[in-house]
Amino acid sequence: MVMQGKPTAASIGDDELFFGHKACAGCGGSLAVRAALKVLGPQAVCALPAGCMSAVGFNFPQLCFANNAMITPFAATAAVLTGIEAGLRAQGKKPEDCTVVGFAGDGGTADIGLQALSGAIDRNDDILYICYDNEAYMNTGIQKSSLTPFGAKTTTTPAGHNAHGCLTQKKNLFEIVAAHGIPYAATASIGYLPDFMEKVQKAASIPGTKYIHVIAPCPTGWGCAVDETVELAKEIVDCGLWYLAEYEGPTQSGQPGGVFRLNKRPKAFSSVQDYLKRQGRFKALTEEELAMVEQGRDEQWERITSQWN
Repeated sequence: MVMQGKPTAASIGDDELFFGHKACAGCGGSLAVRAALKVLGPQAVCALPAGCMSAVGFNFPQLCFANNAMITPFAATAAVLTGIEAGLRAQGKKPEDCTVVGFAGDGGTADIGLQALSGAIDRNDDILYICYDNEAYMNTGIQKSSLTPFGAKTTTTPAGHNAHGCLTQKKNLFEIVAAHGIPYAATASIGYLPDFMEKVQKAASIPGTKYIHVIAPCPTGWGCAVDETVELAKEIVDCGLWYLAEYEGPTQSGQPGGVFRLNKRPKAFSSVQDYLKRQGRFKALTEEELAMVEQGRDEQWERITSQWN
């Protein structure tokens, strides 16, 4: 059932709905799925494409989802969610009876699955799509995705004396999704778990297509200790390289172009360089390149703080 009001210790169930999985120690994606399902409850119906969470959650003969859950083709997460929702509606199920939710990684969302997601938003299907973003194709060997940040070392963007990792900038998927006029979209981080869980709760109560983009560090791919996952997910927000925000489309906000809202405005940013240097994937960055990343951070914040609420 969709709960009413903000999640609290009393309103969120004690049952674990994603457990016994084989994720790596410190996996941020598994924490995102676990927290979201505790909010959505046992009646949520899940779909997951090829990726870390399907690889660790569907190991025969074990199924690590207490909810109804299925694996989708890599490119088809949003399309499968559409079919599930239509099927439940045909059976007489009401939106308040269950939430149809997809969990997909950054590659399966920003690259391979973007067309299906765009189509679902265009139709305004009553689904919730959650992208757990670990900034590379971690499940298949740490290859670059379009959400890999500048300078990050991956197996397809090596770093050394003659190369400095990823040469492209992280795609701004949150604003791409918002440009569709989606009823609700949000960014989140497992470093600020109450904020993420409140956004899951809010999204579940809104009719139509909803999208949440949550940063979920991967110690294996990021080159950090397994006990640093949550701390790094908090630090990326505190240093300004990721922001916590919401978008409410015209149907929700009553405004022709929708409304963007920042949920956290740091009075002062923590060190970008300290955040990057804690991770092995950024070791090849020069001082000049580190300064470029910081400059890009400042330019982005100048833009969004001048335009958003």
